[in-house]
Amino acid sequence: MAFLTAWRGAAPGKSDHRTAVSSLHEALDQCMIALDLFLTNQFSEALSYLKPRTKESMYHSLTYATILEMQAMMTFDPQDILLAGNMMKEAQLLCQRHRKKSSVTDSFSSLVHRPTMDQFTEEEIHAEVCYAECLLQRAALTFLQDENMVSFIKGGIKVRNSYQTYKELDSLVQSSQYCKGESHRHFVGGVKLGMGAFNLTLSMLPTRILRLLEFVGFSGNKDYGLLQLKEGASGHSFRAVLCVMLLLCYHTFLTFVLGTGNVNIEEAERLLKPYLKRYPKGAIFLFFAGRIEAIKGNVDAATYIYMKAAYLSMFGKDDYKPFGDDEVELFRAVPGLKLKIAGKSLPTEKFAIRKSRRYLSPKPVSLPIPALEMMYIWNGYAVIGKQPELTDGILDIITKAEEMLEKGPENEYLVDDECLVKLLKGLCLKYLGRVQEAEENFRSITANEKKIKYDHYLIPNALLELALLFMEQGRNEEAVKLLETAKQNYKNYSMESRTHFRIQAATLQAKSSLENGNRTMVSSVSL
Repeated sequence: MAFLTAWRGAAPGKSDHRTAVSSLHEALDQCMIALDLFLTNQFSEALSYLKPRTKESMYHSLTYATILEMQAMMTFDPQDILLAGNMMKEAQLLCQRHRKKSSVTDSFSSLVHRPTMDQFTEEEIHAEVCYAECLLQRAALTFLQDENMVSFIKGGIKVRNSYQTYKELDSLVQSSQYCKGESHRHFVGGVKLGMGAFNLTLSMLPTRILRLLEFVGFSGNKDYGLLQLKEGASGHSFRAVLCVMLLLCYHTFLTFVLGTGNVNIEEAERLLKPYLKRYPKGAIFLFFAGRIEAIKGNVDAATYIYMKAAYLSMFGKDDYKPFGDDEVELFRAVPGLKLKIAGKSLPTEKFAIRKSRRYLSPKPVSLPIPALEMMYIWNGYAVIGKQPELTDGILDIITKAEEMLEKGPENEYLVDDECLVKLLKGLCLKYLGRVQEAEENFRSITANEKKIKYDHYLIPNALLELALLFMEQGRNEEAVKLLETAKQNYKNYSMESRTHFRIQAATLQAKSSLENGNRTMVSSVSL
């Protein structure tokens, strides 16, 4: 525990220093063991293994918080986000106690007395990189947790402090010829993780935003970022696997969603191969493997079975079905494909499983428009709504589904299905400018609230969409009331966290509009 005592100007004795270094090396070894448990799906065991030393060891604390943050990023659960944020804050405070009194950023602020690696003890230099990592992860959680301006500023300050620390550490690594101690590779791996993450992320921002960030000291070079992450991934350090995960996210998601869609599949497979070999049942690596197969067009190998079944179910009896599969059998297979990441099931997977259960009976009742429903879950109508022709086409499909439900027999799912159709129909009508009709469809869902048996998520989402419709008309006071009702009165429904994030963002926007309107009225009266 001696290495936890912050340096305050007096050099530690040789015995204390040896104890500190030994404890640091032991901590890194133990955290590598915990990481191995985590990657073999033993999430609870990994946390239990780390927990006894989270109050005394900065690496135990950081690793524990990182696992919790990965869980929060996957689940979007507010409680998971809050727990990860609190733990990361504790880890940051522990790192702060362990830093040199004059930190690396303080030292580098002087152009005259630039420090070298020799001026830091081994544990002090690790405290710097761990501190920067805590700041970066806390910033990510801040943005995830809340979208208001105060949180944005707080998160921005954390990002800037983290960025500055990483930059100075990178300069120190580049200029120093001295590798201090056995743990040096872990320190360098941490610097490469931070520099890679910052450079890659910043390089992908729109030019106008990047120019503004450059004005306050940020800069991003994609090639340098990729190089840093590749070197970090191959460095056999504590953070190598995190570098690999970032690179896989870049290749399989960011370039696909934000770029041209030209994904470097070969590079992604090369990165993934050794980890799949070592962790053949590791949920995180199977997730990326599935993503690669989906990009390659191998739908079956990706486990995207629900979406395949959803599209097939919307073909007519006489239509050609391109995959040659039976959608009922595909839907029945969905519950058995569930994976847990960081000890939690993904919200979209849980949603797909709930929807598929109605196909388990001998005489299943078909879902009316499952592919269009999933498009709503991913907020796709905000994109499609910008194209009137596409929106008209989708409205036509929804209207036909509505007519089929009206003509069809009574069943236990009928009201739920009718309300789903009303929700999606209302969205299309809104984007086509048919506001009154859209409002009627949204209101009809809340009118049938007590009759809905399974899809309880429809009610708070109908209130949310009605509120958004009111906001477009300047009816912000009514919108705020609806949003408060949606937030306070409904719990434990599908995709709840996702809906809460949208409610929070809409509430802030509506209240801001009200405040700005009041200021305008006051100014007018004053004049």
